[in-house]
Amino acid sequence: MRRVVITGIGALTPIGNNIKEYLEGLQNGVSGAGPITQFDATHFKTQFACEVKNFNPEDFIEKREVRRLDNFAIYALVVADEAIKASGLDLEKVDKDRVGVIFSSGIGGLATLEREVEEFITGNGTPRYNPFLIPKMICDIAPGHISMKYGFRGINYSIVSACASSTHAIMSAFDYIRMGRNDIIVTGGSEAVITKVAVGGFGAMKALSTRNDDPSTASRPFDLDREGFVLGEGAGALVLEEYEHAIKRGAPILGEVVGAAATADAYHITAPHPEGLGAANVMKLALADANMQPSDIDYINVHGTSTPLGDISEVKAIQQVFGEAAYNLNISSTKSMTGHLLGAAGAIEAIAGILAINHKFVPPTINHFTDDPELDGRLNLTFNRAQYKELKAVLSNTFGFGGHNSSVIIKKFEP
Repeated sequence: MRRVVITGIGALTPIGNNIKEYLEGLQNGVSGAGPITQFDATHFKTQFACEVKNFNPEDFIEKREVRRLDNFAIYALVVADEAIKASGLDLEKVDKDRVGVIFSSGIGGLATLEREVEEFITGNGTPRYNPFLIPKMICDIAPGHISMKYGFRGINYSIVSACASSTHAIMSAFDYIRMGRNDIIVTGGSEAVITKVAVGGFGAMKALSTRNDDPSTASRPFDLDREGFVLGEGAGALVLEEYEHAIKRGAPILGEVVGAAATADAYHITAPHPEGLGAANVMKLALADANMQPSDIDYINVHGTSTPLGDISEVKAIQQVFGEAAYNLNISSTKSMTGHLLGAAGAIEAIAGILAINHKFVPPTINHFTDDPELDGRLNLTFNRAQYKELKAVLSNTFGFGGHNSSVIIKKFEP
């Protein structure tokens, strides 16, 4: 099969509004959490989140268009543009029939739906909905807008698998290119659901941290006192490209996607399998797809949401798959910094792996205060500070409600 390389990346996150800022945030162990500003959260059990900061959509998109887009689609357009520009793609010369977009969101335009329903119920006069409600809300509108902006006429759709969505998107883009169906695919994910419905809904499930007195340390994966995830927002985009096509046009190459896999827990609607069986299986399959051994992996960017059950089951899965090799690699959860971006998590975490390879560092798991006796103390969970070292291969895990598991492996590029 054809080789698939990464020629561009773009990011909009709670710790940086572009790749340069995101890299600095990861290296410095910055927390993106703070009090919610997008609505009055006074009456909610959780009153904080990891919001995108100092972002004005009109700096990127015309004001008229901004009114017709939900934030998740705006975020997708912004990161896609950064990634495409970074890839050096000549839009006048490329065969746009061979360029596709596979871009995901776990929830889509929830903010738009929430706002429209509220206005319909409380508004004066004849109740009516905005004609843009449906096209602003649906998850697949993000890849639609990206393709329309650049005229990309190849494969175009969205994958929805909760928090595994954008890793599934990367996997699908990888498959389409290596099978010869497209030469270039813009892929990734976007999410913008720091809303009353999302905070209230996740809160009712007791999935969120309620550490309102200290939001900046609330996301604490693997810590004994972890008690829920921190909701985040943002987006990440990757330009995946067939190797020969990239070489021919002199594209910058940031890494190579070499393996990916997807499995199901088939266990519970929200809880992971307690022994991490589905998670272990997906990592085994990704390694097999890449024709790699566990000892070939230098760093695992884990799903690591900071929930009591999830963190334990993922570590158990890693130990099942990696055995003694688990003690020779770095493990970290960048959600300790960004919070959980749901359907966009896989994209920004794959990008964290790409940045780690290219800048020779392992992002930290911040906010670690107390060891959990259920976790093997010999594992290097990269607590509190980045570690600088050469990395040749990174594995990124994302898991979603419904028992969806996905893993992708990215290697340092070698011609």
